[in-house]
Amino acid sequence: MPQPVSRLDPAASQPEPATDPPRVMIVMPAYNAARTLERTYADIPHDLVDRIILVDDVSQDDTVEVARKLGLDVIVHHQNLGYGGNQKTCYDAALEAGADVVVMLHPDYQYDATRIPALVAPILAGEADLMLGSRFLGDPLAGGMPRWKYLSNRFLTAVENRAFGLRLSEYHTGLRAYSRKLLTTIPYRLNSDDFVFDQELVAQVVAAGGLPIGEIGVPTRYFAEASSVGFRRSVVYGLSTLRVVVRFLLHRARLRRSPRLTKRRPAP
Repeated sequence: MPQPVSRLDPAASQPEPATDPPRVMIVMPAYNAARTLERTYADIPHDLVDRIILVDDVSQDDTVEVARKLGLDVIVHHQNLGYGGNQKTCYDAALEAGADVVVMLHPDYQYDATRIPALVAPILAGEADLMLGSRFLGDPLAGGMPRWKYLSNRFLTAVENRAFGLRLSEYHTGLRAYSRKLLTTIPYRLNSDDFVFDQELVAQVVAAGGLPIGEIGVPTRYFAEASSVGFRRSVVYGLSTLRVVVRFLLHRARLRRSPRLTKRRPAP
């Protein structure tokens, strides 16, 4: 007896087209990081990362030479553009290189880079567009954070939580991850070239809406070679952060609209 012939839908029998995995890139805004860069690089989970881009802001040490020896993609500024200006170059370069997730990591070995897989996992899962590596989900004092820095961080974080309607444990971290959607939605190039760039960016994310924010705990280390902002510069930074909060509140109340807090159309 002849066997029955199964009739399959030709389209259904075709294999699913292969899709490329998301491209995770690390950017490092660097200034005088020669003594810590190699240790930072050693902790990076290289099997997860497609590319590492270091932007040097006219370092006075051997940062560029060390970075090139490690095989990083190096961009060198011809004049110092500041911490925020450095990050603008970082994100421009990562987006141009096709990044789907961008991790910003300080190259001073202060933040534990082995936590990067946990940091980017919610973005890869589509659950968040901004992830922060928080020192305050652990005990930063045990890691050597000065008490005055601890208290000022707590105060500013409380003010920002109240203004932004969030419940984050920290806003002032040097380990962050962004989705491509976020970086092509907010006008980060309008932000300050100074340290307050990070807080302006968070305000932009909140103002844009629809860009979920999350955080994970990240151990931190304070030691002689790690970069640290001094007391006077921290006071300036704190006042600048409070100005960001005031600008955000005025914008949200429609009393003074800010171009920085107006989202742009996402790029492809």
